[in-house]
Amino acid sequence: MLAWLVDAAVITAMCYAAGICLALFRVLNADLARAVTIISYFAISIGYGIAAEWHWRGQTIGKRLLRLRVMDEQGLRLRFNQIVIRNLLRSVDMLPGLYLGGGIASLVSSRAQRLGDFAANTVVIRTPKILEPDIEQLVSGKFNSLRQFPHLEARLRQRVSPAEAGIFLEALLRRDDFDATARVTLFAALARHCRDLVHFPPEATELIGDEQYVRNIVDILFRKNQTANKSMPQV
Repeated sequence: MLAWLVDAAVITAMCYAAGICLALFRVLNADLARAVTIISYFAISIGYGIAAEWHWRGQTIGKRLLRLRVMDEQGLRLRFNQIVIRNLLRSVDMLPGLYLGGGIASLVSSRAQRLGDFAANTVVIRTPKILEPDIEQLVSGKFNSLRQFPHLEARLRQRVSPAEAGIFLEALLRRDDFDATARVTLFAALARHCRDLVHFPPEATELIGDEQYVRNIVDILFRKNQTANKSMPQV
């Protein structure tokens, strides 16, 4: 509701500006001016939501301020036709007044979807502020045998994309959220992918579990070489 109030204020300001620009039509023809004003209001109120959500990938000004985002119900990429459908049906959600229809639909829906979201297969989610993870705390404290091969470290950094590095880091951050089977399966797949990217010698990888292998990879990708020496065991 707060996000909608912000967007409503933006739409009102845009309509007011459009009314000033259309003032000339009132002098020429009052009926024509009234018709153009109604059409302009409809175009702005619907077009604003469509343009903003498409440009900002599911967000309007109000949603950005309140950290909300429209997404595909199945988590897929939001399509333009979905944005158009949910915004066109906003007028239906507003019936019979004060978003009563959409409000009731949201209350009975397990995902708080209004009628436009049902038709477009979309859902509005919260996007909490993401704090920068403490890499030192996450990966320090254990000897990283992969650090013994600087040339392979450099090759790994070249071959791992930023998106892949983010996946490795996210898996470590959320590892305690998975059940045991899913955790083993996930890190086995990630470790296999890392091994396919760069082949470290057997003496550097033997006796290392999949999760520890991914931890070592994250250590290489996100920490400088000098910091790795701090985690080496004392002989």
